[in-house]
Amino acid sequence: MTSDHVDVLIVGAGLSGIGAACHLRRRHPGKSYAVVEARDAIGGTWDLFRYPGVRSDSDMFTLGYSFAPWTAPKSLADGATIRDYLRRTADEYDVTRHIRLRHRVQRAEWDSRLARWTVHVQRADSADTVVLTCSFLYACTGYYRYDAGHTPHFTGQEQFTGRIVHPQHWPADLDLTGRRVVVIGSGATAVTLVPALARQAARVTMLQRSPAYLLTLASRDRLADALRRLLPARLAHRSVRWKNVLLATATYQLSRRAPRLVRGLLRRDAARRLPAGYDVDRHFTPRYDPWDQRLCVVPDGDLFAVLSDGRAEVVTDTVDTFTAGGIRLASGRELPADVVVTATGLDLLALGGITLRVDGVDVELPECVAYRGMMLSGVPNFAMTIGYTNASWTLKADLVAGYVCRLLRHLDRTGTRIVTPVAPPPGPRPPLIGLTSGYVRRGVGRLPRMGTRGPWRVHQNYLRDLLSLRYGRLPDADLRFDRAGSARRSPVDA
Repeated sequence: MTSDHVDVLIVGAGLSGIGAACHLRRRHPGKSYAVVEARDAIGGTWDLFRYPGVRSDSDMFTLGYSFAPWTAPKSLADGATIRDYLRRTADEYDVTRHIRLRHRVQRAEWDSRLARWTVHVQRADSADTVVLTCSFLYACTGYYRYDAGHTPHFTGQEQFTGRIVHPQHWPADLDLTGRRVVVIGSGATAVTLVPALARQAARVTMLQRSPAYLLTLASRDRLADALRRLLPARLAHRSVRWKNVLLATATYQLSRRAPRLVRGLLRRDAARRLPAGYDVDRHFTPRYDPWDQRLCVVPDGDLFAVLSDGRAEVVTDTVDTFTAGGIRLASGRELPADVVVTATGLDLLALGGITLRVDGVDVELPECVAYRGMMLSGVPNFAMTIGYTNASWTLKADLVAGYVCRLLRHLDRTGTRIVTPVAPPPGPRPPLIGLTSGYVRRGVGRLPRMGTRGPWRVHQNYLRDLLSLRYGRLPDADLRFDRAGSARRSPVDA
């Protein structure tokens, strides 16, 4: 067992964790920090997912960092290019040497008398337990499980003689040449997979229980190409970033305020890209309104292209049973398959499975209220990153990292050591994530809740959060600052 202390301990070396470390290096170069990562490589989601065609579902001018210009040609980039961007950024800001790989945080315990966290870490390479202490704990773990995706059990799947694969753990040895492939799902992963698989397989079928909204975007940004020729890289990046922020905000607001209009626009675009007579209402018109669930981006219309030329098809039906040679549907039709890809979603996992204790009392996350969507009521010197659901994740991650740096500066300037969000008065506690997607409905009850007013309500609005987190008053009435160890109290009551 070994021990070490840092001012800030960042959990997770993915998009959020690397960004948080870079912000800390830029704004607090004198503070010590470490980044612990459970896996054997940095990159988080972009290192984990290796399925064919894996790419961003948001433009990289907003999914990339505000301080690190995106210079690759494509705005909707492939996974390998994103991994390279993350590694270069970590190297450029001297973050890489502070990352400890194969370090999985199991639990963290806060002691108000000492004003510090004691963090218990399991090393995967040696099975040793490492005990780290820190003054501030910063969880950049995302909110879904890395060890397994959501895979429902299908009747009869044991008799299927082919191969069943989940995209989250794509086998490196899987050869689809000449194979018949059925992709079960209609979300972003399925929409990404089908065009990529159609380049290899003999036939690809996307089997969906219900359709999703599809938004076709160009994979290259023409304005970015023009501005890069005229402006310095950072200014061009900032200009395109703001253009995309405003466009995404306007699209979301229009979707919520005029859903019938947006529904019609998306339907007409799909019909225009498909052969005449295609059943657009059945296969591309969801029962819910746009942005009740995330819109799925189709770069350059690639999904519509493989549907139009016959390399792939969409079937809207439900699984009755697997057979030896494929899937029999509720309608009686049988889909022959050599490989079935279960693009059936993710499982939520709050804080990467870390257990929190405050002064000997377990923190029950569903009983906590999220302050500004990034801190927990009654939990001192702690922050977490949960990005936007209606825009690029990193837009919120950047704001959270900037706010954490403001908090640290305030603690130093005032001579205080502890900051704790004070829970709002009892009242409604809506879910922290408002989407109706299956993965959200299955797991949102395990996450903290939000309030209905002020800093306790999550607005999913970058412009509003920018004013609040970057320029808002600090401190405010919902934060308690203490100079020394304070009286013990329950996290729920704090």
